[in-house]
Amino acid sequence: MKSSAKASPWWTPSVHADRRPFLIGRNAIQAVLRGFFAREDFIEVDTAVLQISPGNEAHLHAFATEAVTTDGQRAPFYLHTSPEFACKKLLAAGEQRISCFAHVYRNRERGPLHHPEFTMLEWYRAGESYESLMMDCVRILALAAETAKTDRLGYRGRESDPFAGPERVSVAEAFERHAGIDLLASVAADGSTDREHLAAELRRAGMRVAEDDGWADLFSRVLVEKIEPHLGFGRITILDEYPVSEAALARPSARDPRVAERFELYACGVELANGFGELTNAAEQKRRFEIEMAEKMRVYGETYPIDEDLLAALSSMPEASGIALGFDRLVMLATGASRIDQVLWAPVAEYGR
Repeated sequence: MKSSAKASPWWTPSVHADRRPFLIGRNAIQAVLRGFFAREDFIEVDTAVLQISPGNEAHLHAFATEAVTTDGQRAPFYLHTSPEFACKKLLAAGEQRISCFAHVYRNRERGPLHHPEFTMLEWYRAGESYESLMMDCVRILALAAETAKTDRLGYRGRESDPFAGPERVSVAEAFERHAGIDLLASVAADGSTDREHLAAELRRAGMRVAEDDGWADLFSRVLVEKIEPHLGFGRITILDEYPVSEAALARPSARDPRVAERFELYACGVELANGFGELTNAAEQKRRFEIEMAEKMRVYGETYPIDEDLLAALSSMPEASGIALGFDRLVMLATGASRIDQVLWAPVAEYGR
């Protein structure tokens, strides 16, 4: 028989006492990282939470609200899922190096590593390559560990040395190594994908393929089931060169048009950051947004507006690199917390409580 007892609220003195060391660690890490960015000549910015568009990724879910004007007119707004659009407009305005600790909001997300409201650390370097972001990440993870007085990042018994040199591996190499799949054989030079070829590769590897799976669904299944469980153990992993169809807001690689200047950072099997060499082609960005929203409508029966103001800003935005890092997750790994709510000063209330 299941127990009906509920856990004590986070504000209960005994519960808070258990959480407090993680929270003090959070504050210390945030202060150190602010110092890091200041020394690197970054300007810290603060962006509006309310946006016309919360972002245009098919599988991200936003919180919706509305604005009411003084004369009673109503207009839809959303809580942003990232400060990215606003930060890019600031680059278009002329800023060169910006950083931002932003509270962001994502619906349908709650668990040990997910929370409806969390803190995203984003930073952008105008005129610099996305490899510079990789070096930033290495330094930031080391600073977090030093501040927490540890030589290891850890999560549920898994460890990563933040002071060791990172492993950098392409997505195609990871597919071959961990799943025995030749990923780029299903990607054409123009970035188009061959669903049937990739499906055959999954079947050969003994993986499930559903009739309604698209290429992106198959790609994600391999990534989640076969690749991510091997990343960031012993040392940090930089998973680089995503297929251009999975580029999001990243530009195609000059080395190979089938892949994009996109990487993700992993430690202890946990995804920490997502970095881009930023796409500044407004027409291409709009095309990608439309594809993503069509997929969102197909899967979830809803869609979000496209921020036309962002597309206009891209025309004057300089070449740049940018990255989003889950700050709460970084704190977890540095302090040894096992759940994200342990490193949040005041977690969001759970429905029904």
